[in-house]
Amino acid sequence: MEKKKILYIGNKLAQKGSNATAIDVLGPRLQNEGFSVVAVSDKKNKIMRFIHMMTAVISHASSSEMVLIDTYSTLNFQYAVYAARICRMKKVPYIPILHGGNLPNRLQQNKAQCKRLFGNAKVNVAPSHYLMEAFTAEGYTNLIHIPNTLEISQYPFLLRKEIKPRLLWVRSFAEIYNPTLAISVVKILRDQGMDASLTMVGPTNDATFETCKQMAAKYDISVEFTGKLPKDEWIRRSEAHDIFINTTNFDNTPVSVIEAMALGLPVVSTNVGGLPYLIESGKTGVLVPPNDAKAFADAITDLCKQEEKARSIAKNARQKVEQFDWQQVKQQWISLLSQ
Repeated sequence: MEKKKILYIGNKLAQKGSNATAIDVLGPRLQNEGFSVVAVSDKKNKIMRFIHMMTAVISHASSSEMVLIDTYSTLNFQYAVYAARICRMKKVPYIPILHGGNLPNRLQQNKAQCKRLFGNAKVNVAPSHYLMEAFTAEGYTNLIHIPNTLEISQYPFLLRKEIKPRLLWVRSFAEIYNPTLAISVVKILRDQGMDASLTMVGPTNDATFETCKQMAAKYDISVEFTGKLPKDEWIRRSEAHDIFINTTNFDNTPVSVIEAMALGLPVVSTNVGGLPYLIESGKTGVLVPPNDAKAFADAITDLCKQEEKARSIAKNARQKVEQFDWQQVKQQWISLLSQ
């Protein structure tokens, strides 16, 4: 049987020092399942990436049976808008994969543009029930829920014997992810007499990285900045940590949080976007208000004092994310792309 040809548009930047995104993960998995996948773009410069993406759609769309478009809510939203426009001109079916935690605001603020993009799609894939509900509320019916996935066998579960304030943060240094909050949390814990430490893993996207370093030096806080690490390396390093913190201001269902849950790290996260759909506070993690360092510190202190509760959360979280294993999810993609 001839392989079905898929053109995949997204930010394919894992080999350029950025964290892996959906295209870096889903593209190769679809290839392994027998699809012929052309994945674009790996250009680091945003303008060059836009040109590369649009050129690829013009060149490959007509010979492809489907175009997948990773769709975000910030500046990269425009990549999806223009890629979809070319697909419609060429009468090629396209599927936006909805990643942006702030997409519900886009639906409100750019109604006409969103209607053209999402309303004319073959279907819109929502990795979270959060976005499913937001799009349904705006009247969209061409929706399907397929969660973000991981290879669960790559994430060894470690149940901590003791819970100390040894914190791990994994994300890009970008204002939307509010990394400076992590430094503020450690300062509060240290001021309360706790021997708190923090490791921050991820590439630098903006000035927040320098701000974090300056704050750590100013407050004399123990912070290890590793830069971007290969996945197997940060997984190995995670064994020396007891709590994972997610400080973001906007989010969908972040893969880094799913990975932490798989590894047995109790997660303390902001309650923004799709996170309440991923984490049941007190059962599979702890949710706190955004930009509230005191609430983070209190939640971390509580986990350290109630170690059995922390271990219960870790076990429940692992059970929760096992449903995201690629072996459980892949048939949904195969069925969708084989239609």
